[in-house]
Amino acid sequence: MTTPTENPRLRWLLRRGMKELDVVVTRYYERHFATASETERAAFVSLIETAEDPDIWAWVMDYQAVPAEYADVVERLRLYA
Repeated sequence: MTTPTENPRLRWLLRRGMKELDVVVTRYYERHFATASETERAAFVSLIETAEDPDIWAWVMDYQAVPAEYADVVERLRLYA
């Protein structure tokens, strides 16, 4: 069984279209994902799988309001920006 940090599919999805966003989500994944709560990990995976890069970047940079389902994980991502 793989650990949360050994998920090859998720690791691939961290490769975003924006280098800045790559850095933020990869830092979060490598430094926090394995110890995050199950709820936060699920929100992060949902964010990575469904949200568009410009939206994620706008939320992380606080340019736009963050949808409630991503509020906690985006707050955590801001620590790695």
